[in-house]
Amino acid sequence: MASKPEFDLKAAHKYFSANCFNRAWDLLDKNDRTPQEDEEMIRLSLTSHYHWTQREDYTDTKASIGFWQIARIYAVIGQAENAARYGQLCLEASQKEGVAPFYQGYAYEALARAAAAAGDKNKMQSYLEKANQTAGGIKDADEKDMLLADLKTIHL
Repeated sequence: MASKPEFDLKAAHKYFSANCFNRAWDLLDKNDRTPQEDEEMIRLSLTSHYHWTQREDYTDTKASIGFWQIARIYAVIGQAENAARYGQLCLEASQKEGVAPFYQGYAYEALARAAAAAGDKNKMQSYLEKANQTAGGIKDADEKDMLLADLKTIHL
């Protein structure tokens, strides 16, 4: 095994972090995914996040985004325990210094979806309340509206 790759490793991490994230997002938006596409969506989101962690510009905000996508995917495919795990990681990253309230709002959104996937109405309601409270502190109107609209899609 070569000690140094014959390609630009930084460029590879940059390419795969974004490409895998976008491909996972495309599958997430698809209404009629196959079980194989669900598995691919998981692999893509985890791969994307790994490549982000290898980049020099990886921040707590980017960690929050990566964990959020993973949590959302697990919630959508009904893996509530994994969704809650990554939702919690998203929340932890979003509570770090310098991370905008928008990302904490989406962390609560992720946890609300995880609770909905688990059939836990009380937890779902609690996280929805926290997300709505957090939305009150979001100054950018478009970001606030996007979060509030996504929160309305969460139900048992």
